[in-house]
Amino acid sequence: MNLFSSLPKIDHAQITAAIAAAELRTSGEIRVVLSRHKAPEPMLAAQKYFQRLGMERTAQRNGVLFFVAPRSRTFAVIGDAGVHEKCGDAFWKELTAAMTEHFKRGDFTAGIVHGIDRAGALLAEHFPRAADDNNELSDAVEEVD
Repeated sequence: MNLFSSLPKIDHAQITAAIAAAELRTSGEIRVVLSRHKAPEPMLAAQKYFQRLGMERTAQRNGVLFFVAPRSRTFAVIGDAGVHEKCGDAFWKELTAAMTEHFKRGDFTAGIVHGIDRAGALLAEHFPRAADDNNELSDAVEEVD
């Protein structure tokens, strides 16, 4: 069931598939949280869910969280310490600018998938998948109030 019925459709299956594909190349972990309500401070909400989902407990501190609140047309993308030290602020600014272009057109799925693909490429470069790697966190899209 799509709980964002008054908003453009967000394809959970396509997002989950993008996460799974990105994680095949990296030991990094990617999560997506969709808020059913407005989020006037998306960065604070993202930080809260990053902790709540246990993303800071990955072995290499290489988790990336996409928090999207379509009702308020806000979002935030955050990476754990290991990721941020590899990419710096410039990567996040470029990533969010590209996602914003998709969101402005109302295509939230494409914006999120684009972000996942870019984050996945960065993670694969700096945190390649090892033979014994296991998926530490769920790939499912998390919907929250």
